[in-house]
Amino acid sequence: MTRRHSLLSAAAAGGMSILGGRGWAGGDATSAKAAGFWYPEETDPHERTFMQWPVNRRVHSDRAFLTDLQGSIADIANAIAEFEPVVMMAAAEHHPAIRKLVSQNIELWDIPTDDLWCRDSGPSFVIDGKGGLAVTQFNFNGWGDKQIHPNDGKIAARVADRMGLQVFNAGLVGEAGGVETDGHGTLIAHESSFINPNRNRGTRAEIERMLLDTMGADKLIWAPGIIGADITDYHIDALARFVKPGQVLIQIGDEVDPDDPWSVAAAEAYDTLEAATDARGQRLELVELPEPYDIRIDSPDFVSSYVNYYVCNGAVIAAEFGDEEADAEAADILADLYPDREVVMLNIDPVGEVGGGIHCATHEQPKV
Repeated sequence: MTRRHSLLSAAAAGGMSILGGRGWAGGDATSAKAAGFWYPEETDPHERTFMQWPVNRRVHSDRAFLTDLQGSIADIANAIAEFEPVVMMAAAEHHPAIRKLVSQNIELWDIPTDDLWCRDSGPSFVIDGKGGLAVTQFNFNGWGDKQIHPNDGKIAARVADRMGLQVFNAGLVGEAGGVETDGHGTLIAHESSFINPNRNRGTRAEIERMLLDTMGADKLIWAPGIIGADITDYHIDALARFVKPGQVLIQIGDEVDPDDPWSVAAAEAYDTLEAATDARGQRLELVELPEPYDIRIDSPDFVSSYVNYYVCNGAVIAAEFGDEEADAEAADILADLYPDREVVMLNIDPVGEVGGGIHCATHEQPKV
């Protein structure tokens, strides 16, 4: 199974409900923004990285492939652990097997998981600039109840409880992978991942306000995206990322293929961002990453996104796909954009086969 296709309905499999913008029962009714908190940019210093161990056999039924997928998650964790602390979340029964694959300085937390997508179901941290740290809820519902999530739907709250952190909840349903922030008031997102009845019921303006309140931001730049083409309804972090305020990195082909909805949507996002201004009223500088073509995995569901990298303390952890020319060009561009960080390129093909990348598998805790 892959995230490029709709997976088993959680409603049918386990009675998980669509929240529809009304909000999760836990958390503080005051939003992060109202309390003076915001979601910082990923390049700010981290306390640690959180990750999730994939184990649910109803999601990953092929045991051999699941073993490969777990190996890729271990590789990512080990690479990040060379630069900052890493917490791997999994039920305690899985800890002995995990310990055989990850370095000794990776901490294991007894928080049960289903799948690996910590960017979406893991804790989203916000800060207030005065030493305060809290969690802001995205109320993860399995990308619109497309995948079972009995454990993943509880991870953010369980982390907050373990750490003794306040939880803000503006009532939004969605995923942190569906929105990018410059950490200074500006967000970019695809409408398809939020203005979608499988997550939020309400007007565009109402959903936009919830997202701004959740992230503690002032301006949201919407691009259309694609509803239904993959399980995420086209997360923005597979296409475009803030490098810093005013600068966006986007992966896009040389030409638009009118018969390819991904190509058309990427071009629409490019045009939207090129014409937009940020919360400061400044135009955005767009930097292009290449598309890889001569890659190891020949599958229409495979995600070959260089832009789905992760920035940690002192490094950029990114994927390579076997296209030597494109891999090298992507590494050079990342090195130019992040001159004070080491660029580490990894083969994480099993993660690409299930529809994501390194950014999707990680979630940072900012240092306060």
